[in-house]
Amino acid sequence: MTTRGEARDTDRGTVRGAGRGAVRGTAAVAAAALLAGCGLGTEPAGTKTEAAPGSAATRSPAAPSPAVSPSPAASASPAAKGGTVGAAGSACPLPVPVTFDTAADWEPKKVKPITDPDLEELNELLEQGTLTLGCEIDAKPAGYIGFLKVWTDDAKDTTPRAALESFVAGDDSPAKAVYRDVRVGKDGALAATEVTYLVTSALLDEQKKARALAVMTPRGPLVLELGGMDTEEHEAMLPAYELAKATLAVTAN
Repeated sequence: MTTRGEARDTDRGTVRGAGRGAVRGTAAVAAAALLAGCGLGTEPAGTKTEAAPGSAATRSPAAPSPAVSPSPAASASPAAKGGTVGAAGSACPLPVPVTFDTAADWEPKKVKPITDPDLEELNELLEQGTLTLGCEIDAKPAGYIGFLKVWTDDAKDTTPRAALESFVAGDDSPAKAVYRDVRVGKDGALAATEVTYLVTSALLDEQKKARALAVMTPRGPLVLELGGMDTEEHEAMLPAYELAKATLAVTAN
């Protein structure tokens, strides 16, 4: 029997099709299950909230869902560094000149379009708003269920806020989005915009927290998204997200 944990929405990148008519049906469900373990390519100022700590993999299937607020929790301390992505030759080279550190034991993978004719419809999951998914950093080796994802766009005449608004609008049933201007990178060198909002998990039928951060580069915006199976898992993965924020750097063209 499939447990609640096995059937969960491990991240929007693997199950967003459950809420879209274009990828409904037996083939899409089977493909989503296949992709769940490896990703698609192979594969705060003034506001706060509280959420139960710990990995959701340890939660009882019968446990009630906690109330969810879109506002950010108190800042978590950055995780220990595992590696760096973004540059040519890294595990996830990016089309925009940005690098950042990944948490120890998190596994980065470059996302590539699906070429199997039977699964090509799932390529729509690589697009959200005006942005394209280029990298997934899998938390499962570190004991969590979720991803840190990197989305990019080549539009040079936009802003971090506009990129995030497009990104959020492209999600499934987003609610209560809270935007704020922040500084990220070493010594707060980069201006950025961050958003926290709620989405409804199609598989768990409950709301969960989502967040994303956008910065501009000479080649267009980059959006860093923290996913998670549910809000508890999302909160538990915040140290990896904070590490990425603290180490973001825009390099030369």
